Amino acid sequence: MMNNQPGREMKTGPIFQGELVCLIPPDPETDAGLFARWMRDSEFVRLMDADPARLMSVEKHKQWLEKDLLEEPRNDELFFLIRTRQEEKTIGLIGLDGICWVHGEAWIGIGLGEREHWGKGYGTDAMLVIQRYAFDELNLHRLSLTVFEYNQRAIRSYEKAGFIVEGRARKFLNREGCRYDMIFMGILRDEWERMVRRKR
Repeated sequence: MMNNQPGREMKTGPIFQGELVCLIPPDPETDAGLFARWMRDSEFVRLMDADPARLMSVEKHKQWLEKDLLEEPRNDELFFLIRTRQEEKTIGLIGLDGICWVHGEAWIGIGLGEREHWGKGYGTDAMLVIQRYAFDELNLHRLSLTVFEYNQRAIRSYEKAGFIVEGRARKFLNREGCRYDMIFMGILRDEWERMVRRKR
């Protein structure tokens, strides 16, 4: 597609590839076991979701991948796995949800299931890749996410990817008798473009 906006450069490079990771489609046959193992990690689940932890068999995860993501894909959802470029190891998942094509906005969800890759820049790199996809390829205007206040590692990662805190739901979450805020963060297309230009 031609870019006719003055002052904007065409961006090149692999759409689904960053410095550390690439994004790949899920494969029910090979990835259902990964999902089942990740969901047995209580810390991973509590960083990812406000819902109570639930155990699902490998077969149930396979059925979910086959039906919801491949056979009956939703128009407002895009889902990828995160794979390291050097090891070619699948380490997590990332996706766009609640995509509103009319207004050009979406929510991002991300989780790294392989603990040895936490805190090493893989999540930030995956976030930068999906931002490029969302803004350049899908022509979205805004990306949003939520994060629990105790997940400081994720908050720092999101800030590195250009997200800013826009608000919070106070005492939203109950974990083992303690209440925690849920933080709302967002980034606009022009903010992302300025960030990309600064990094060049």
